[in-house]
Amino acid sequence: MTDTRIAPILEVKNLVMNYEVKGGGMVSAVEDVSFELQKGQSLGLVGESGCGKTSVALSLLRLLSSNAKILGGEIKLDGVNLLELDKEEMRQHRWTDISMVFQGAMNSWNPVYKVGDQIREAMDIHWDPKPSAAQAREKTIELFELVGINPEMIDRYPHEFSGGMKQRAVIAMALSCDPKVIIADEPTTALDVIVQEQILAELKKIQRDLGMSIIYISHDIAVIAEITDAMGVMYAGKLVEMGPTEELFTRPRHPYTWLILSSTPSITGPRRSLAPLEGEPPNLLDPPTGCRFHPRCPFATEICLQEEPSLQSIGEGHTVACWNYEQVPATLARSQE
Repeated sequence: MTDTRIAPILEVKNLVMNYEVKGGGMVSAVEDVSFELQKGQSLGLVGESGCGKTSVALSLLRLLSSNAKILGGEIKLDGVNLLELDKEEMRQHRWTDISMVFQGAMNSWNPVYKVGDQIREAMDIHWDPKPSAAQAREKTIELFELVGINPEMIDRYPHEFSGGMKQRAVIAMALSCDPKVIIADEPTTALDVIVQEQILAELKKIQRDLGMSIIYISHDIAVIAEITDAMGVMYAGKLVEMGPTEELFTRPRHPYTWLILSSTPSITGPRRSLAPLEGEPPNLLDPPTGCRFHPRCPFATEICLQEEPSLQSIGEGHTVACWNYEQVPATLARSQE
């Protein structure tokens, strides 16, 4: 039988990445993470701070710190395993095939250079052939218009940009080489809710107009709901649930996903008391045996303490790593107070 599935633009298989820490020991930051991203799809990665979301993103671009090491797995972009490339080959794929909107746009710009010149630098490095000054300027103006910045700002310095404008300019830089995949890592951090909504609207419009694939990383599950088609939930370096965003919001099957949603306020539907997500994430220098979530899980049983669950399919495109996923209620938890 012929396989009629459309090949994903990005395929991550069994990715493992650790950090070496002072005094010895390895932090298991990314452990056996697998997912696919289709052309034109938006995928969200959500979880508490330190769960491994940004480490996954930096692994995809191979922009890791000196104490980080990828120990296993595959990262295939359009069929090319990025982990098999040397440094120069990988550099040729960055920005032209896969780019990133980093956290902290406020600190992303060199204060002594004009913003337009800094965007041009990315084109000079990655375009082949290198663009002329006129071509680079025309492209930057086009990008500014795309992300909602007045093109007259092209010759201004970073201190002349507002926070929202700086964030839009970072997005423009990430788009400067027409990548197939863009990773947006907390792109609305430190912005007020009005500007945040504008940035999200711009990202959705750009994705629709350009047909790009986006990986959107956030600890804010409400933001993920607004912008993504599919969602992956990470906990302590592992992917514990993945599926269509709407399905995970309406019927989460992992206790961690259920508790995150139970602790998140909503402006729609009836008012309800929020249930706190109690406890702390585990120490990844010495993670717990079995399921890493079991010390905080209200449904944990003996098997959870002893054996680690693997991701299993429970429906169309919906996977979960939990021994007791059938025990997760169909309604969100409420505070007992």
